Amino acid sequence: MKKITSLLLPILLVIISLGVNAQVEKAPAGFDVSRKSIPHGKIDTIVYTSTTVGAERTTLVYTPPGYSAEKKYPVLYLLHGIGGDEFEWLNNGHPEVILDNLYADGKVEPMIVVLPNGRAMKDDRATGNIYAADKVEAFANFENDLLNDLIPFIENKYPVIADREHRAIGGLSMGGGQSLNFGLGNLDVFASVGGFSSAPNTKQPKELAPNPEKTKEQLNLLFISCGDKDGLFSFSKRTHDYMSENNIDHYYYVIPEGQHDFKVWKDSLYNFAQLLFK
Repeated sequence: MKKITSLLLPILLVIISLGVNAQVEKAPAGFDVSRKSIPHGKIDTIVYTSTTVGAERTTLVYTPPGYSAEKKYPVLYLLHGIGGDEFEWLNNGHPEVILDNLYADGKVEPMIVVLPNGRAMKDDRATGNIYAADKVEAFANFENDLLNDLIPFIENKYPVIADREHRAIGGLSMGGGQSLNFGLGNLDVFASVGGFSSAPNTKQPKELAPNPEKTKEQLNLLFISCGDKDGLFSFSKRTHDYMSENNIDHYYYVIPEGQHDFKVWKDSLYNFAQLLFK
């Protein structure tokens, strides 16, 4: 795992670790544009039973180009923001396009991507007051739904490699906070964690990694990203600062002129996906 030092360059950030230089590049033009000439993955809408919520819930599942039930795949759980649902990434970020292009360019490992609804309550639509206490609490409660219901369902239905080394979690805004909270809080379940423009639901760094030495032993990949013009930048920076102070290796990708929007989140996914399951 490599540690990134944030340098606000217009094109890239330089990663320095153990004397080895590498690059996290700004996503190139066309990275999120569908190409007709390449193989494409598939997105299915799946219903699973949530004992946590006491209801049937919906999740989207992306299977990669060339998917075969005869193979075994790692899994990324990709989470949405406070104003979204399981369709937010699909409708605004098109992860299937980003990943299809990365597969075609040989830059990413074949993986299944699960896009769930992170609002664990019976009425889980992003309607009314999305900041209401019960809806915010439902985002925290999703940890139970994820661990006890969704992950077992996915691992029963799909040919996945069911161990922590091949299980990752990442997300944007509220979903970024969830990813840091749930991922770093359950390193026996997830070895790779990504928070993009993580929101105020992100726990204090000392809560995320109360035992830095244990975190260093278990964590394969930690990716923190945010636009430098984002009003929530401080939440990413404080996490980065704590990890740096405690010598916990991580990528810290600060996107110049980046706002709290899908330009940042798509760029983040483009880079995060390439680091997974290596």
